[in-house]
Amino acid sequence: MAILAECPKCRNKQSVRNKVCKCGENLDKAKRSKRVKYWIKYRFPNGSQRKESVNAMKDLDGYSIDDAKAAYAKRQVEKRENRILDIKQDTKMTFRELAEWYLDLETVKALASFNTIKINIEKFNKVFGQHIVSSVKSADLENYQARRLKQGAAPGTVDHEVGKTKTMIFKAFDNDIVGGETLKAFKRVKKTLKSGSDVRDRILSQDEFKALIKHSSEYLQGIIFMGYYTGMRRGEIFNLTWDKVDLAARLIWLNPEDTKDNKARKIPICDELCKYLMAMPNRIQSSGWNNHVFLFRGRPLKTIRNGLSALCKKAGIKYGRFKKGGFVFHDLRHTFNTNMRKAGVQESVIMEITGHSTREMFDRYNTIDEEDAQKAVNQLEVFLGFGPHSVPQKRGKKNLIRKTSSKPFLSSDLK
Repeated sequence: MAILAECPKCRNKQSVRNKVCKCGENLDKAKRSKRVKYWIKYRFPNGSQRKESVNAMKDLDGYSIDDAKAAYAKRQVEKRENRILDIKQDTKMTFRELAEWYLDLETVKALASFNTIKINIEKFNKVFGQHIVSSVKSADLENYQARRLKQGAAPGTVDHEVGKTKTMIFKAFDNDIVGGETLKAFKRVKKTLKSGSDVRDRILSQDEFKALIKHSSEYLQGIIFMGYYTGMRRGEIFNLTWDKVDLAARLIWLNPEDTKDNKARKIPICDELCKYLMAMPNRIQSSGWNNHVFLFRGRPLKTIRNGLSALCKKAGIKYGRFKKGGFVFHDLRHTFNTNMRKAGVQESVIMEITGHSTREMFDRYNTIDEEDAQKAVNQLEVFLGFGPHSVPQKRGKKNLIRKTSSKPFLSSDLK
């Protein structure tokens, strides 16, 4: 048995004695700032190994080394007493009954993605709702994936349906509701979506942004402004309230419960966005439901899909995730990341603003476009001495540096 520390940068789980991760992250500093998540590792009597997040255990803080030691001690006692697999599972519980238990947990209801979780589990339960949880095998789940793909569902959609249900099973296992065989059936199922195939590279040009603003209705205009100038997620924008907007300090303060990764974040407000927010009529009279920054007919927003689709049509922009070159609202997050990087902002600063905890996720939202590629070629030409902005090197006093020829190097020179 052992306690492991999860690197906040690369997510590698390693010995708590490590001071620096292989990726270069300073683990001692991360521990002091409560960014290291702790796990415990132990073996079952049959020899199989399990890693368990301390955060998933009742009344324990996954970012506290003291709580990690308490969790470790608890499992040690259970192992000595042969109680580590003493699970009293309900063999008659259906997936629908399990879903009712899971979706009623306060920790689950508090998640920003709660509605998405609920929708995906409900889709899964249209097929398995009346099935006994312990009766489902890996082959049943694989057949479900194949049927959903045949029905025309996107691979990512299928993976979300199975994935959200899998998270529910993990939670049930940690609470001794389901057994190891049920957990094993879900762990063995592979994703249908190939790694990296769902990465989008659509960014909004400045001309397209201006066209959207020009044709936009009042309620959509502010949301597009916010997405373009902050890179905030759609849910973060929809749920934004005026008490989290500090126009004097030019900052938006998001609490852990407001973000996808449950981490507090502060987002700077640029001049253009500040001017827009200052002019909003509901800024002063905000109260109750109206405390939300963005409203539609006096109520907080739930979706803008139809409005955005109609707006894109007016602006002459293709709309839709599955259309080639099609634009969706989340692409504003890609656009913000890319624009910040082109402006010369350090990647670590961009990641802090947007809430990307890993470099891998940052790279997914940072798009290299034709402008970047052309700039790279221009830089190469300058380096080689025949670009439009190249400056020939001068001879040194001791004639140690040769003068660079202004004649381009051509393949014919090899003959």
